[in-house]
Amino acid sequence: MPIPPQAPAGALLSIFGAPGVSALRALVDTLIPPDDYPGGWDCGVGDYLERGFTAQLAPHVPLYLACLAALDAEARGHEDRSFAELGLPERTRLLQLLEKDGGAAEWPIAPVRFIRIAAEHAAEGFYADPANGGNKNEISWKMIGFEVVG
Repeated sequence: MPIPPQAPAGALLSIFGAPGVSALRALVDTLIPPDDYPGGWDCGVGDYLERGFTAQLAPHVPLYLACLAALDAEARGHEDRSFAELGLPERTRLLQLLEKDGGAAEWPIAPVRFIRIAAEHAAEGFYADPANGGNKNEISWKMIGFEVVG
């Protein structure tokens, strides 16, 4: 399913602009796609990243800016559409290709390394304590059967 080019208001929009937020959202939902449960973005990973990019993840902002632009360039080179405009299967295939063979666009680091960094940050937001801005309604905890006791 293509990611609509809508973008949330707030820090992410001011940091990345609408195209960057759309690419970030598409990346998060490709790394943690919806199934019987909502995907990463709807589970609060975007909220977690929004908080993080204005605090502890702030040093990663330049990397994300450059890599999200490179990711869009790769998508346009392969499919003539932005990364967010691709469906989930196409986005997944592109990430697999980038992990295997690298990319044709100009990346500040190897694409595989960026994908791993983004996957780590997405997982942090997905499984985080909801008090940290991710894991909306404790969805990921419910998904794995984790209960907070006490």
